[in-house]
Amino acid sequence: MNPRNRPVPAPVLRTLAERASDYGLSRRAFLGLLGAAGGAAALGGCARSDDVLRWANYPYYLDLSEDGQSFPTLKEFTAETGIAAENFEDMEDNNSFYGKVRGRWAQGQDIGYDIVTFSNWMITRCIQLEYLQPLDHAAMPNTENLLPVYFTEAFEAYDPGYRYSMPWQSGMPVLAWSKEQVPDGIRSVSDLWRPEFKGKVEVLAELRETMGPILWSLGTNPAGDWGDDEFGNAVDLLAKHVSDGQIRDVRGSSYTEDLASGDAAVVIGYGGDIPQLNVAEDRFDWAFPEDGSTIWIDSLVVPTTSDRLEEAQKLVDYYYDPVVAAAVAAYVQYVTPVDGVREEIAKIDPTLVDNELIFPSEETMTNTVVFRPLTPEEDARYSAMFLEAIGS
Repeated sequence: MNPRNRPVPAPVLRTLAERASDYGLSRRAFLGLLGAAGGAAALGGCARSDDVLRWANYPYYLDLSEDGQSFPTLKEFTAETGIAAENFEDMEDNNSFYGKVRGRWAQGQDIGYDIVTFSNWMITRCIQLEYLQPLDHAAMPNTENLLPVYFTEAFEAYDPGYRYSMPWQSGMPVLAWSKEQVPDGIRSVSDLWRPEFKGKVEVLAELRETMGPILWSLGTNPAGDWGDDEFGNAVDLLAKHVSDGQIRDVRGSSYTEDLASGDAAVVIGYGGDIPQLNVAEDRFDWAFPEDGSTIWIDSLVVPTTSDRLEEAQKLVDYYYDPVVAAAVAAYVQYVTPVDGVREEIAKIDPTLVDNELIFPSEETMTNTVVFRPLTPEEDARYSAMFLEAIGS
């Protein structure tokens, strides 16, 4: 399926609405025009429905049907359990999503979702704020299939014992490029700063996914013992290239739109996005940064404002079946947390058994680390520095 024929993700629609005034069009007028195309509802969040389990997820993070109209494994979940569920591709990045819902969340009001896909550092914040419901692992027997590596200190530090979350997908930020515009490709973060790429570079709005590779490029291990000086040097480099126009934009998941249109030629992006952008035509390539990379963990959580915990746990349990997890992994091409997927994915497509985006090799993992946990004070300080650097 051609990614350009996919419905435009809700975060992109919201961004367009926010920018409508730049073109002399009010947000109300924009919504009126969009409503004619059936898209206005996407900008207002998800209305409360007692009949649907609502999942806030990232674009390209669940298997999609050939016609782009449904999510096969989610459809099968409903057929097996009788629980209607909907996957909303409403996640642009952790902070923007959290900013959208935190007011209602703090008041104990429905935030519009029963399951949220958050990165683990955001989960730690939500645990501290008592925004998440504890999970009953006895009600999710398939979660015993969680790979042993997820019980190591680096992976489990954000939610010891996985009391409030279960890993959904993991992955590494990659360097990606248009093969037409950059036929020789790139291999290091420093390549992004080459003069010929001025105004054609994009990086991610997630602090850890952008700053991790930049820290590595300056000789600092993101998992190591570093502090204000090292982070300051890295964020100053980012700020320089934003202010001088080398970086055209800092985006969440919607960076793929700019890569597909040709507005961006080289990016720090999410690995699994690139194979999906190549479904219709082989236009893009990618590489792990040669200086070193980080691995993120995105997990499923149930907000305290949902009254669908039992149904949500059934969904989590369903996706920890290796057969189901393999169907998802074959499509999204991210690191699966479920043991037994390698054997099942071989039945779907044997070539994927050696796919480093799904099953990274020991060599790849040698210089791939989990970005170290930040104290609340560091998180606030470094986030402010990052946002200032990118002009937010």
